[in-house]
Amino acid sequence: MGIYDDLGIKPIINASATLTKLGGSRMPAEVLEAMQAAAGAFVDVPLLQARVGDRIAEFTRNEAAFVSSGAAGGIVLAVATLMAAPNEPDPMAYPMLKGITRNEAIVFASQRNGYDFAIVQTGASIVECDDTLDSFEAAISGRTACLVWFAGALAAKSPPIEDVIAIARKHGVPVLVDAAAQIPPVSNLWHYTRVLGCEGVLFSGGKGMRGPQSAGLVLGSRALIAGCRRLSPPTQGIGRPLKVGKEELAGMLAAVQHTLAQDEGAMLEGYEAIVQKWMRDLAGIAGVTTERGFPSEAGQPHARTIVRFDAGFRKTRDQVIGELKNGDVWIEVGVLADEPNAIALNPQTLTREEADIVAARLRQILTS
Repeated sequence: MGIYDDLGIKPIINASATLTKLGGSRMPAEVLEAMQAAAGAFVDVPLLQARVGDRIAEFTRNEAAFVSSGAAGGIVLAVATLMAAPNEPDPMAYPMLKGITRNEAIVFASQRNGYDFAIVQTGASIVECDDTLDSFEAAISGRTACLVWFAGALAAKSPPIEDVIAIARKHGVPVLVDAAAQIPPVSNLWHYTRVLGCEGVLFSGGKGMRGPQSAGLVLGSRALIAGCRRLSPPTQGIGRPLKVGKEELAGMLAAVQHTLAQDEGAMLEGYEAIVQKWMRDLAGIAGVTTERGFPSEAGQPHARTIVRFDAGFRKTRDQVIGELKNGDVWIEVGVLADEPNAIALNPQTLTREEADIVAARLRQILTS
């Protein structure tokens, strides 16, 4: 922690989520070692990108794979590729869309979110459809480049993705899935592409896979990945700001290998044990109730602890959050958008020791 001490920055115990603003996840030793090894030599980076992608595709049962600059960077390259299909994308054609007529991406209304900007920075327009199959089908036109589907909690109000894919396939519309935080389950690495038949799926490297925070994955068809490679650095054009270094390439390969080697059932049981212990540790506080919340805030298949304060509780939610941040230890917790008197504790980013610190500090705050 030397650099943080030197800069006067207090490290955080993260009981919130694998958030970019908090640094994503902790990278395991294998990932750090791979990145350090890659940093020690020069290499042909496009060749490394291709070889790493081929190896990741093999590991994840996909036709092809590409390491992107995060999931959002992957959206830019993937959407740009699909806009140009079936031709090879010209890196200099965006966002002016020179020669490109398929300039629309469909998104379901309930799935609209801040990552829309990764779509529109290509020059594409978003066509919003209501959360019905009829509305989706009516939105399809000769200008449609793709449907972008945001998996997880955002998809809860939309029709089943299987039905959406059936309509998309009937009209020749590629489906691109943003599954940035949808690990676990690890099977999602091939579920959307190999099982459901989507053109591509995107993941964040620094969330459930515990890879480099500045990296991500695009998995899918050979044509999609070929386009992403064509648009990516060192080529000038739309992909030039979306650089992925040799260290991130090596780190993502190691992260995928590490993820696939884990006992996912045991990992989820460990998360559940923390959630149950939190509920025991926080029991019996007047004006406070706890319950097991499932799934996680991102729709992942693990629980979190929801802590609710009665209307007459002596401290507001924001006061509790402020005290958690301002003590000897800075603790971050999650909030529920529709519940102003509740916080959420997520076990995904914690050690057992840190989980105990969270419970002890929160109990101290709630009983003082």
